[in-house]
Amino acid sequence: MAGDRKATRIKNLPEWARKMYVESGSPDIKENDDVFHGPLIDRKHGLRKDDLIEITLDDRALTNDENRKVGGMLIGTTRNSVDILDSSGIFRSISRDVIVQIKIIIHLRKPYLEDEELLTFEKEDMRRRANVQEKAEKNIEGRRDGHIWD
Repeated sequence: MAGDRKATRIKNLPEWARKMYVESGSPDIKENDDVFHGPLIDRKHGLRKDDLIEITLDDRALTNDENRKVGGMLIGTTRNSVDILDSSGIFRSISRDVIVQIKIIIHLRKPYLEDEELLTFEKEDMRRRANVQEKAEKNIEGRRDGHIWD
């Protein structure tokens, strides 16, 4: 019975989202669902990396022939923009100033703290950034700490 609900839910996705879902390896969407009710510690909701989302843009920022809705996979967010890989496979960075609504179509990943792969990536990324910072500091001209042993 639960499998039928999953199949029905996948069939109800927009065509572009169904295609991206399959390209992502068809993850188990039930374990990635939002949880709005119950103990506070168990609730899970909000945007996650790799979510399939649909963004509605402000008409004033578009020309007459452009579509108001942009669908795709969430790549990341910054203070000023939302970065997605759209349904055509094009990377887009959309300014938050022109976004009217973001609709989550489906989650493809677990919530942040439960996502072992994402946590491992972030740990490795922090290590890589620290190494780059260290190399940059060593290459600064005019450093007067050449007498310090490495």
